Amino acid sequence: MLTLAAAAILMITMGARQTTGLFVSPINTATGLGIVSISFALAVGQFVWGAAQPIFGAIADKYGAVRVVIAGTVMLAAGTALTPFVNSQWSLLLTMGILCAAGAGAGSFSILIGATARQLPAERRAFAAGFINAGGSFGQFVFAPLMQAIISTAGWVSAMLTMAATTLLTIPLTWPLRNRRTAPRIESLGAPAAAPSGPAPLGLGPQVRAAIRDPSYLCLHAGFFTCGFHVAFLVTHLPGEVALCNLSASVSATALALIGLFNIAGSLSAGALASRYRMKHLLALMYASRAVIIVLYLLAPKTAWTFYIFAAALGFTWLATVPPTAGLVGKLFGTRYLGTLFGLTLLSHQIGGFFGAWLGGLSFATYGNFTWMWYADIALALAAALVNLPIREAPVMPRPAVRATAA
Repeated sequence: MLTLAAAAILMITMGARQTTGLFVSPINTATGLGIVSISFALAVGQFVWGAAQPIFGAIADKYGAVRVVIAGTVMLAAGTALTPFVNSQWSLLLTMGILCAAGAGAGSFSILIGATARQLPAERRAFAAGFINAGGSFGQFVFAPLMQAIISTAGWVSAMLTMAATTLLTIPLTWPLRNRRTAPRIESLGAPAAAPSGPAPLGLGPQVRAAIRDPSYLCLHAGFFTCGFHVAFLVTHLPGEVALCNLSASVSATALALIGLFNIAGSLSAGALASRYRMKHLLALMYASRAVIIVLYLLAPKTAWTFYIFAAALGFTWLATVPPTAGLVGKLFGTRYLGTLFGLTLLSHQIGGFFGAWLGGLSFATYGNFTWMWYADIALALAAALVNLPIREAPVMPRPAVRATAA
């Protein structure tokens, strides 16, 4: 019930986050703000979404996740409902760049995975992280075609207001997340609890300072920066790329939905494989595969089926990087401050997201296409694959075979 509720919350918050690209053209038509101004507001939203997570993660680590998620829901609903009434870049920055982004961040990966990890046995945590992550992908699969259908039939304002009302459904879903007064677990995501021994666990401040001096933790940040760059660029500008190829908006919605659908399988697979193989190798493989997928996309003819196949292939690795990244943070530092430490890695993810969304708009305004952004995607994906290899991670120990005994 706990994991299912967390996945449902992420389904709604990520559904709201990952469909923003569908609104870029309607907002531009309605306000005349221009693609660069709108891209900048969404880029700020990418950064704020990441910056909010270590802050809300620290609050959730101390006071529990329920209050954090409810407060975020109110912010997300308010920002979404107010967006149709904006008429300037500053007001769009306030609604989509700050309110929506911070609200979604309060109900996102670091808070939800941290809240569940402390209440589950170690052997179930990696799969739970993958299951929760799959919930976010399912939200993209559901909301992308739904929002596009409402935009096409009733207009983008109705779609925004519908989304605002839908986000309020996360409030009753917070009940299973309430704190249970149990002793804090300090073991990692991938190892069983050990008897207390040795020095006492670090407090939040010393733990964060120790983490940011750890080369493995910094390598995780560098790789996750690339992931954010990829995700934000595509979420924001894939509809624009489709339009450049003279294809309909329904192709964009279908492609975004396929990304979400195939990432469900990718997230669940990543969560399962993380308990059997080194997570740094899984991350390196996923990042390297993105470079190959993008190269094949650039070489292919630009038809609707090209976008569908591209979306399906890329979707399998889309946010499947989250379970092994969260798992590595837990392996390195334990689960006591997982909400904060994983939140900081998500901040790096969203710094990459800021540049992915903003530079995509600048590229289009300067060159009239996104060619240089695709080249940057390829280079960053290869760099991310390499930077994950030096991460310090103990090999996964094979499980002993269970021998049958005579009755």
